[in-house]
Amino acid sequence: MSDPLAALKGNVAVITGAGSGIGEGLAHCAAAAGMQVVVADIAADRAESVVDAICQAGGDATAMHVDVASPESIDALAKAVHKRFGSVTMLFNNAGVETVGFSWELSSEQWEKTLQINIHGAIHGVRAFAPGMLASGRRAWIANTCSIGGLGMMPLQTSYILSKHAMISYSECLFLEMQLKGAPIHVSAILPGPVATRIFADGGGGQDEGSVQHRALMDAMLHSDGISGMEAAQRIFPQVVAGAFWVSTHPEVTQQMAAGRAQHLSTLSTPALPAEILASMGLAVPG
Repeated sequence: MSDPLAALKGNVAVITGAGSGIGEGLAHCAAAAGMQVVVADIAADRAESVVDAICQAGGDATAMHVDVASPESIDALAKAVHKRFGSVTMLFNNAGVETVGFSWELSSEQWEKTLQINIHGAIHGVRAFAPGMLASGRRAWIANTCSIGGLGMMPLQTSYILSKHAMISYSECLFLEMQLKGAPIHVSAILPGPVATRIFADGGGGQDEGSVQHRALMDAMLHSDGISGMEAAQRIFPQVVAGAFWVSTHPEVTQQMAAGRAQHLSTLSTPALPAEILASMGLAVPG
C-alpha cells in the first residue's frame, strides 16, 4: 500500500499562524514530508526563526508576512505564493487568537480583531487559494483550525467560542461545496484539545479582575496540562493527509464534547457549566 505522505514531496504547503504553536509544528511536519513550506505569520521574526530551524534540519521553507485580519494581506500572500511556487497543494488556515472578557465589555476593536482573525482569516484564505487549487485539477487539502471549544460553551470566552462554532459550520459547508464541484480537495476541521500555545498571550481582552484571572487560569492550564504544538501537529498532520474531516488531538475528549453537545441540543437544555468548571472559576455550584 502506497504511503500517502510520499505524494506530498515537492508540493507546496501554506500555513498561516506558522510562527509558533500548532502552526509551527505543522510547518515542520510538512517539511519533513518533503514539501515546500510557506511559513506565513504576522510576526516576521517568529516566521524567520521557524524557517531557519526547518532549513537547518534539511527542509525547504520560506517565510512570508500575512495579517489574516486583512483580506488584502491574504490576497497579497496568495499572489506572492503563486508567483514564486505555482499551485498550492495544502492550505492550513491555522492563525487564531483567544480574547477573554465579558462580551459587552470588550471593545469594538477587540471584537473585530477576534472575528477577523478567527473566522474571516480562514474564509479569505480559501477565497484566495481555492480557485488555484480547483484549476490545477490535482488532489489538494484545505484544513481549518477550529477547536473543541466549538462543541461547547464558556463565559468570558464568548468571542472565541462563537468563532470556533462558526469555523466548524464553515468547514462542513465547504466540504459539501467541494463535493458539489466534484473536486479532489479534502477539507478538514481540526479540533485541538489542550495545546500549549501563545493563543492567550496574543489575544488579550478585558482588564477587569475576573477576566484577568480567567485568562491567567486558562493560560496556566494549557501550559501545565496541554501537549506541545509539535506533538499536536504530529497527531494532526497524518489525519489531514488521510482525508479525515474531523481531526482531533485528543479523540476521547473530542468524543465526550461532541456527545455532550448533541445531548444539549437534542434535549434543548438550558445552558449550564459542569460543577468542576464553576469551581475552577471560583463560583459556587448551584443548588
